Amino acid sequence: MDGQSLSQKIAQNCAEQLAALNHPTITLATVLIGDYAPSRLYVNLKMRLAKKAGLTPHLVELPASVSNDRVEDTLLSLAGDDEIHGILLQLPLPEHLDTNRLLEMIPPEKDVDGLTIQSMGRLIKGEEGLVPCTPLGVMRLIKEYNITTEGRTAVVIGRSYLVGMPQVLLLAQRGIDATVTLCHSKTEAVEDICRAADIIVAAAGINGLIGKSAVKPGAAVLDVGITQVDGKIIGDVIYDEVKEVAGAITPMPGGTGPMTVASLIENTIKAARMQGVIESDLPADMEMSAAIND
Repeated sequence: MDGQSLSQKIAQNCAEQLAALNHPTITLATVLIGDYAPSRLYVNLKMRLAKKAGLTPHLVELPASVSNDRVEDTLLSLAGDDEIHGILLQLPLPEHLDTNRLLEMIPPEKDVDGLTIQSMGRLIKGEEGLVPCTPLGVMRLIKEYNITTEGRTAVVIGRSYLVGMPQVLLLAQRGIDATVTLCHSKTEAVEDICRAADIIVAAAGINGLIGKSAVKPGAAVLDVGITQVDGKIIGDVIYDEVKEVAGAITPMPGGTGPMTVASLIENTIKAARMQGVIESDLPADMEMSAAIND
């Protein structure tokens, strides 16, 4: 499952949609605190794809020593600016900052990362809202590669609010209809549970967690976990082993990562629609984020 090519397809389709709507100005604001190299790299990728999709990126940089109050003021200013349609607070933040408090400064209709309490609540209730980008990207890959979910068993490994918990909700929602098991650090016999699954989403951040013996033939395996080893990005899945038995598998990198960025673009356009900037939603073949809330 090639997330890189699909992300480019999504960006191109979004650009064509916005062109058909007479190029409305849709602005995505990103708040970057400090100079953590992976975060800066990720922000640059987001801004590049946003431009390709026809969005206007707006970068706000703050020093790593910034106070909680100053970040709050910055977010509230963006929240009150009608020319800003999406707000992304790049994580992780420096340890002295209150991540949860700061996220709640973002209005749900501009929360393009889908991480506020209101956004999560809407997801749980199945109401229209903005969905966390990485789980949404996983669902987009599942749809693009025609992975059957209805009545199938799925295992999600990891219970973070960024990926694991929302991923469980998305896979179980009406219209997707998978039967989902959540595994975490206290789960026993994880390999046995995985071996019975039709779909595995590995999001634990443990290098080499899922090998060939944990995957039944034909299963779809989506690797979200990231570990850096000797400067290289390694996933939870032992790719070279598992690809021999999996029916579909994402590489790491090049799988779910690019789809996280593409989902951010989709969410920003959806946010603009929720704010009344545009009337139409995503292109007809890019409707996963909307379908999830039906």
